[in-house]
Amino acid sequence: MDGLTLSNLDTILESGKTTDQLRKSQFKNKVLQDSLGKNQESFSATLKNAIHSVDALQKNADVMVQKLATGETKNIPEVLISVEKADIALKLMMQVRNKVIDAYQEIMKMQV
Repeated sequence: MDGLTLSNLDTILESGKTTDQLRKSQFKNKVLQDSLGKNQESFSATLKNAIHSVDALQKNADVMVQKLATGETKNIPEVLISVEKADIALKLMMQVRNKVIDAYQEIMKMQV
């Protein structure tokens, strides 16, 4: 809005705001939409983050088992819990992978 035109005159009359106020509210809306769009991750980024967290759980479980085997730690329940967390995370990741592959195959079967 660079000034008063017939196209924005109706908007000004309906809202009861000045052109400056309308510019400010449009700017705020644009900033809000931009910030909302930046907070959303892409599907591939979400999958990468999930894979990295599963990998971290696996590595942590390996370190805990090595510490138990070498005698550095005597806390068996803690080691078992970390191994189970890694196992459950890996099983979940495999199920998600299977669902993604199934969805891809269904999409490929669709006729355009």
